[in-house]
Amino acid sequence: MRARPPQPSWSILSSPLRRPFPNPTKPPSPSRYSNGRRSDPPPPTRSFSSSPSLPPPEWIDPFIDVSDLNRHSSDLHQSPWVARIAALLDSSPTMESDLTAFCHSLLIRLSPAFVSHLLRSSDSPLRRDPAIAVRFFRWAGRQRRYVHKLESYTSLIEILLSSDTGVEKIRPLVLEIEEYTMTIAASNSLIRSLGKVGMVEELLEVWRWMKRDGLEPSLFSYNCLLDGLVSSGFIDSAERVFEVMKAPPPDIVAFNTMIKGYCKVGKTRKAIELMREMDSRVGGPDKISYMTVIQACYSDGDFDACLRLYHEMEERGLEIPVHAYSLVIGGLCKGGKPFEGLSVFEKMIERGCKRNVAIYTALIDSFAKSGSEDRAMNLFFRLKNENEFELDDVAYGVVVNLLCKAGKLEEAVEQFEYCKEKGVSINMVIYCSLIDGFGKVGRVDKAERLFEEMVNGGIVPDSYCYNAIIDALTKHGRIDEALDMFRRMESEGCDQTVYTYTILIDGLFRKHRNEEALKLWRVMIDKGITPTAASFRVLSKGLCLSGKFETARKIVDDLAPMGVVLETAYVDMIHVLCKAGRVRHACRLADGIIERGREIPGNVRKVMINALRKAGNADLAIKLLHSKIGIGYDRMGSVKRRVKFQTLLNG
Repeated sequence: MRARPPQPSWSILSSPLRRPFPNPTKPPSPSRYSNGRRSDPPPPTRSFSSSPSLPPPEWIDPFIDVSDLNRHSSDLHQSPWVARIAALLDSSPTMESDLTAFCHSLLIRLSPAFVSHLLRSSDSPLRRDPAIAVRFFRWAGRQRRYVHKLESYTSLIEILLSSDTGVEKIRPLVLEIEEYTMTIAASNSLIRSLGKVGMVEELLEVWRWMKRDGLEPSLFSYNCLLDGLVSSGFIDSAERVFEVMKAPPPDIVAFNTMIKGYCKVGKTRKAIELMREMDSRVGGPDKISYMTVIQACYSDGDFDACLRLYHEMEERGLEIPVHAYSLVIGGLCKGGKPFEGLSVFEKMIERGCKRNVAIYTALIDSFAKSGSEDRAMNLFFRLKNENEFELDDVAYGVVVNLLCKAGKLEEAVEQFEYCKEKGVSINMVIYCSLIDGFGKVGRVDKAERLFEEMVNGGIVPDSYCYNAIIDALTKHGRIDEALDMFRRMESEGCDQTVYTYTILIDGLFRKHRNEEALKLWRVMIDKGITPTAASFRVLSKGLCLSGKFETARKIVDDLAPMGVVLETAYVDMIHVLCKAGRVRHACRLADGIIERGREIPGNVRKVMINALRKAGNADLAIKLLHSKIGIGYDRMGSVKRRVKFQTLLNG
């Protein structure tokens, strides 16, 4: 802990560091300490202590005017007191008492200008620690006959807002400012600072104080207000402010702020309309305007608009930032247009823009998904051969996935081993791609080893990884091991998806473990996992082939009240039965639908005709083709009934 400064003594008072005592009969100029308060007290005057032998405390300023010493100089020199006071500002619990002792020992007081200077000085320790700044501010305010300057408040608020300090510490400071007469500089500083942290009520309060004190907002004031409202999400209020800006009229900064606001709340069309107005009002949009809207269009998935805006920037001769190229190329790649993306990429290179790995990776991935494997690999090797880039795990993940889907597992393993050799981080995508690739070609043991290697390496598998290994085990008859992996997945807290259940239900039906498959379906429904058409197709196929098509039909009926409507469920079931040669059961199922007053889709007849033909029942197929079964009606007096499919098998 720092030693306490010595107590007052005549030896200290005679120190050469002390400034000469001013004439006690001449009080300081009132303008020197006027702080802009609406009801300022009279300026501090010298009040002698009770001991007539001690001079009064001296108010010290942060600068010394030496113009009276050198007629050719009007410079202000920083007072040596600044460094000495700054050295006392720390986080020790005795900071306030140390400051008081120091000032009393040397018979000085810190003037409002001195305090303001320390708060706003960039090299002051107060700028680095908001807690110390608040403590010093409050200590200074307790000096006798002292009134803070307005600039001290604004500087302290800026310090607090630059840290993680909560707004509850800022609100009292803003309320204390109300009794001051506002200035344009202080108002702009407060509006800008408060807007950044969303303190809109306080921001608008400062705006009202400006009007109260007769200050006309400048263009900068309006721009600070707009930015504060937009940053806080009050787009409608910002729009009203923008519309009333007549004198001064909005500039390009105001337009860009409103465009940012519209894009922020998803009103991209309105942002584009406002950008079109800029041609007649501020000479046209700049690259910031375009970048903001391109980013919004990219987020909306409107990749064609990104491309149009990019071409507009070219036509206007505006500088196109690398990020704009990334968005346009990335959008074209996501939209399945890798060749157009490559064209923009080549133009980017011609203009000397710096390339990056992310753009290459997007192009490689897009070419791979569009089936242009060779072009994707050419881009990869081109990227690899350019020494200015360090390939990351994302790029290798795209390439390994591409090779695995193409069945080139040996090449995929080569890239995998190369990553290990070069110290490239191997992510989950690389492992999952290899596990899925080896599982699909029947090399389940290799897939299992990779899975365990991934887990032992500290990578937590996600649903996709678990589904890949479960699918590999199931498709090769190792259903019990697949169920063990399913239980492990559950114990580790990994989400089981509808695809996980679909794989296992299919595997259990293939092993004729129908009751277990049906039980697993019910578990899935109880967990609130919504079945898909694919999952029900697997279930209905298993149930129908095991002769339980009534159970399958009941499941469809039970799902309807839950809001799950499987449009093709009955068609799928009829198709499975016909394919298995169980035409009688298919007819019963179709007639059951009719009896419930439901419409039979027209393609059911087509499915049954094809199934009968393939099963060698050409006569029945022809009979169904030329009959009114499923589409016509029989009349019995005044009653009209649909012709049933069962009549196909009668007679």
